[in-house]
Amino acid sequence: MAVPSWLERLRAASKTALVQDGKRKIHYLFEDGKEMAEEYDVKTGQLVSRKWREKNTLGGSGKWQVEVGEPTLPLVGALESELIKESSSNPVFMRKDTLTSFQWRIRNLPYPKEVYSVSVEKEQRCCVIRTTNKKYYKKFSIPDLDRYQLPLDAAALSFTHANNTLIITYQKPKEILAAEEQLQKELKKIKAANNGDGDCKTQ
Repeated sequence: MAVPSWLERLRAASKTALVQDGKRKIHYLFEDGKEMAEEYDVKTGQLVSRKWREKNTLGGSGKWQVEVGEPTLPLVGALESELIKESSSNPVFMRKDTLTSFQWRIRNLPYPKEVYSVSVEKEQRCCVIRTTNKKYYKKFSIPDLDRYQLPLDAAALSFTHANNTLIITYQKPKEILAAEEQLQKELKKIKAANNGDGDCKTQ
């Protein structure tokens, strides 16, 4: 039996929508119990955040894992947060897409652009950031390409550096752009509750 495509899985998932603070929030519940929450800018249709949650071993809800958007800060007690505080100068890796590309930003990287190299490892299906001064190394995958079973293309990858931030851009392949366009049409059909008044309407 063929594995259902990612777009088919999204269509099959039960979805609820909410419009709040200028964002359209979509919650997906998949057949296997996994949950995905996305937020889109109402005006531009741009994806602002995407989070995942799975059931834990006891059947309860696990923690949300951020795929796109600002990383969530761990909730610790006031005293603990004073004692174990991550250095504000540590590099912060986050994904922030545009309509036509996947984009990652790594803040607190002060080295000049020529220090960095960003490459595609096709066999391992990931991108790798290296620095000639050996101060930073990072491997990351592009889950969207995995979900659509598309190959990585080195020509789609580029990077720039400004204001102590390394910005890596991967142009979305036409297959993903077409799928996203289809999905947006379907998401617009879901009746959305406004500002949390009343129940979310489920498809």
